[in-house]
Amino acid sequence: MNSRTEQVAAFVLHSRPYRETSALVDLFTLEYGKVSVVARGVRRPGSKLRHTLQPFTVLAVRFAGQSELKTLHQAELVELLPTLTGKALMCGLYANELLERLLQPLEATPQLFLNYKVLLNDLLQTQDHETSLRLFEQALLRELGCWNDLSGCHQPYYRLQAGEGIKAVLDVSSAHFTGDQLRSIEQGEYTDTSVRKAAKYLMRELIKDQLGDKPLRSRELFQSRTKQIVGEGK
Repeated sequence: MNSRTEQVAAFVLHSRPYRETSALVDLFTLEYGKVSVVARGVRRPGSKLRHTLQPFTVLAVRFAGQSELKTLHQAELVELLPTLTGKALMCGLYANELLERLLQPLEATPQLFLNYKVLLNDLLQTQDHETSLRLFEQALLRELGCWNDLSGCHQPYYRLQAGEGIKAVLDVSSAHFTGDQLRSIEQGEYTDTSVRKAAKYLMRELIKDQLGDKPLRSRELFQSRTKQIVGEGK
C-alpha cells in the first residue's frame, strides 16, 4: 500500500501517546481490517483530530505508507453514535481489545466489521448485553478459524478438551455441555439460562486459547468496577 488510500470506513480500537504531540492509533477498517497509523500532531492543543479519533464513532479515514505502520492523512466523523456508558461501555472496550489483540494487521474481515457494528447498535439499544457479546465472540472466533460448527452435536453430553476441542463423553459428571446447549449456541438461541452459562464458558475458554497468558485489561477493569458497585451497595 504505497499510495494514499481512498476514504475507508473505520472505528478506533485503541490509541496511545507517540513522541511529543502524536499518537499511535489502531483502527478497525472495512477494507483493510486492523490498521495501525501514526496520527501526527493529534495531541496538540486545538488539533481537530483530537475529538474525532474516539472509540465507537463511525469515521472515514485516509492513510498511506509502505510499512505495516501507516501515516494517517485524514479522519472525518461520519456518524456520531450515542455515548456508551456503564456495562455497555465495558462490553465495548472488551470487544475493542479482542479485535486489537487477535486480528492480524491488514487482513480484511468485512463480515466481522458488520458484526462489530451490530454489536455497538445492540449495546446502545438493548439491555441483553450478554447475548450481544456471545454473538460477537462467535463471529470473531469463526473469522479466526477456531470455531467448529456445533449443529451436529447430537450426543447427550460433551466436554471441551484442551487441544482437542469439543468431544462427546458418556459420563455426565465430566461433561461441560449437553448436545442441546451446543446446538442452541450454534443457532444463537440464548433464552435458556443454562445455554447462556454454557456459552459464556465455551467462548471464554476458546478466546483464552487465542490470547495466551496476557490477561485482558478490559476484563480486569470490568471486575474492578463490579466489585466497586457491590461495595457501594452494602
